[in-house]
Amino acid sequence: MRRLVTLLMKSKTGATAIEYGLIAALVAVAAIAGMTQLGDALDTIFSGVGGTLEANTPADLGGSSGGGTTGGTTGGTTGGTTGG
Repeated sequence: MRRLVTLLMKSKTGATAIEYGLIAALVAVAAIAGMTQLGDALDTIFSGVGGTLEANTPADLGGSSGGGTTGGTTGGTTGGTTGG
């Protein structure tokens, strides 16, 4: 029994494994924090883009009424080829 305890005290393998585990945990926490920040920034950007698109989409295409621009072409195409 005493010999086993002596061998365990001399062994550095366990300490190295624990150190690697702590480093991996630290990297994981940093990655999660960074991805959360990135996700929040992307959410803000895409919400802004979506709001702009919705405000500038004609009402007959599913956008909000009012706002946007006037003029331009009206829906669909005339003529063209069919079949194929």
